[in-house]
Amino acid sequence: MARTPIQDGSKTSVELTHPERIYWPDDGVSKQDLLDYYALAWQRMMPFIANRPLALLRCPDGIQGPRFFQKHAWKGINPHIEEIADPEDKDATKLLKITDFDGLAALVQSAALEIHPWGTTTDHWERPDMIIMDLDPGEDVAWSKVVNAAKEIKERFSALGLTSFVKTSGGKGLHVVASVKSQATWPDIKGAAEAIAHTMSADSPEAYLSIASKAKRTGHIFIDYLRNGRGNTAVAPYSARARKGAAVSMPVTWEELDGKIGPASFTVSNAASRLGQSSNDPWADFFTAAAPLKV
Repeated sequence: MARTPIQDGSKTSVELTHPERIYWPDDGVSKQDLLDYYALAWQRMMPFIANRPLALLRCPDGIQGPRFFQKHAWKGINPHIEEIADPEDKDATKLLKITDFDGLAALVQSAALEIHPWGTTTDHWERPDMIIMDLDPGEDVAWSKVVNAAKEIKERFSALGLTSFVKTSGGKGLHVVASVKSQATWPDIKGAAEAIAHTMSADSPEAYLSIASKAKRTGHIFIDYLRNGRGNTAVAPYSARARKGAAVSMPVTWEELDGKIGPASFTVSNAASRLGQSSNDPWADFFTAAAPLKV
């Protein structure tokens, strides 16, 4: 066993078994490497994953082995991963949350390689605090078109009085996320996201799809608004992705999109300099920028 080193003010009492275990074989990224990365990311990541219901992609043998998408506890779950009852269905199988860095370390120990939170906290289950638009391009779509789509969503959010933030997905696309005061309901949030997606698709049918039709994906960007329903999730800011390259979903500035950044530019291995105490946090104002959703 090994105790994680203290980094960037984050420490944990959780002990890693086999910290040398490789989770990303082609990239040589180990369990300990992932925890060290999260120790750096924790202060920025915390508001987006702590005290929120979580869904987890677990890969006990790394990304080349079996994987399990789990919303509920498993045998031998670490006590720092808490079980919580859904207030809408208290008799249902309990959901999962963490409250501190020990909880995040426990997720790493449990081989949770992706973290997908709800768009709300357990303090206000029925009042989401964000709208998430996932831009998923077809294989033949130029990156510049994905960036343009993100900027168009930003403009449409602005028309609703909302401030937009953007992050790489760690996969192929971008996530545009609007900060919302916890007043609107789940149907309000999903309805606003759906309206944006359908309107963009109607205005530019040659570029966008708002329905997940694989037959029509070539040359199009799928605007996935379905992340916004109650119980639906999207990968968290700063979460690793269980894909080759060990990419992470990294918050960026809008100005950076016009540079050399791509969808998987940031990885567990190269993110350290970006997360240093002297570096800027592109999402530092996310929650203070929250505005009511016009419904």
